[in-house]
Amino acid sequence: MDVRGTVATGFEPVRDAFIRNFEQRGERGAAVAVYRDGRKVVDLWAGTRDVDGVEPWAVDTVQIVRSAGKGIAAAVPLLLHQRGQVDLDAPVGTYWPEFKAAGKERVLVRHLLAHRAGVPALDRPLTPQEAADGSSGAHAVAAQRPQWEPGTAHGYHAQTYSWLIGELVRRVTGRTVGRWIAEEIARPLGLDFWFGLPEEEAHRVGRIGPVEPPVLDGNGGALRMRPKRSVVDAYRDPESLTRRAFGAIDPFPDENDAGYRAAELPASNGIATARALARAYAAMIGPVDGHRLFAPATLTLARTEESAGPDRVLVVNTRFGLGYMLHGPAAPLLAPGSFGHPGRGGSLGFADPESGISLGYVTNGLQKGVTADPRAQALVGAVRSAL
Repeated sequence: MDVRGTVATGFEPVRDAFIRNFEQRGERGAAVAVYRDGRKVVDLWAGTRDVDGVEPWAVDTVQIVRSAGKGIAAAVPLLLHQRGQVDLDAPVGTYWPEFKAAGKERVLVRHLLAHRAGVPALDRPLTPQEAADGSSGAHAVAAQRPQWEPGTAHGYHAQTYSWLIGELVRRVTGRTVGRWIAEEIARPLGLDFWFGLPEEEAHRVGRIGPVEPPVLDGNGGALRMRPKRSVVDAYRDPESLTRRAFGAIDPFPDENDAGYRAAELPASNGIATARALARAYAAMIGPVDGHRLFAPATLTLARTEESAGPDRVLVVNTRFGLGYMLHGPAAPLLAPGSFGHPGRGGSLGFADPESGISLGYVTNGLQKGVTADPRAQALVGAVRSAL
């Protein structure tokens, strides 16, 4: 395996685990980056740029990271709160009057971030064209009646998160969430991260696609968990809230389509390098080349538990802070204080303030699973062993 990049002394186990992902866990093309105390200590890439191709992954290759982008999107409302522009305990309707319809008058801004708003699904799914047009999604979630009394339970807003967060940001700032991130986060930190891929960067994006994980023997070393029957049934049942939440866009978009990549869907189509994810999270927990995103109080908000227990969409117990998944059995991160967000199929970004670690992992081979990909978990375990 031709692995490119650098590893600081002491973090060699991460390189070893990265290689084993290709040898044992079905990896096609991927990158991983790790920061510690604001300094990059791992920056590796290998395999092919396209899941179904032969061109090598390059130093500047970027990929769609699906829900791993939610963690960058969530930073925007928190930073607006930090700047005094958003009250997390205000009704969403304070900023977005149309949202008060259909029993959502008491939905608070914090409910959007903690997946407690009650609108993970739509009565009528949007077409891919509607989902990407910048207005239909906001109209749909504003008109939607909640699936439960907002604030009383939680369920992962897999797709509707795009329009909930995106429209809130637009109403408060007058800018789209993609533009806000480009100007206020990506540019100051030098991140290769986008919601709404610029045409001039399109040549850097690799093709993603599904891959089947290999059947492992006893020496494979990967974490393979058999989903509970209730989870399997929920994903198979077209009437379940699970299927309806993930199917809020129907038919499922072609994620390799240029039009989809150019749209701004903060729930699902963030495009990034691994080092951009790791560097963004590093700046959430401390200074990176003189730039810091979260003040200590904001960092506390990000990783203080807001939702815990049975998730009405994912059908397992999950934990969320304000916009971030928290460490637990459904989403294992580095340590109990870690916060971040996985992307369905593999990608991951997170930070752990106590150790000063942040990690970004990006792959083009999407395996089954939402929160605990065995390749990502192997890398996290390797980081833990290096500390």
